Amino acid sequence: MQEEFKIEGEYIELMQLLKAIGLAQTGGNAKMIVDSEIVFRNGEIETRRRAKIRSGEQIKIKDHIIDLK
Repeated sequence: MQEEFKIEGEYIELMQLLKAIGLAQTGGNAKMIVDSEIVFRNGEIETRRRAKIRSGEQIKIKDHIIDLK
């Protein structure tokens, strides 16, 4: 499933993004997703929970692809 997400401001932290798109219901759930090393940022594994995700980047988690605008 591919979707677009519009960032309000300069960036969004990875854990906030996971909650905003509904892949994580809580902050603890978002931490578990990131810690499991299944989050790819622009094709590379992203393990930083508070990584600043900016417009133009792509996040992939299993079959979910999020293009940030």
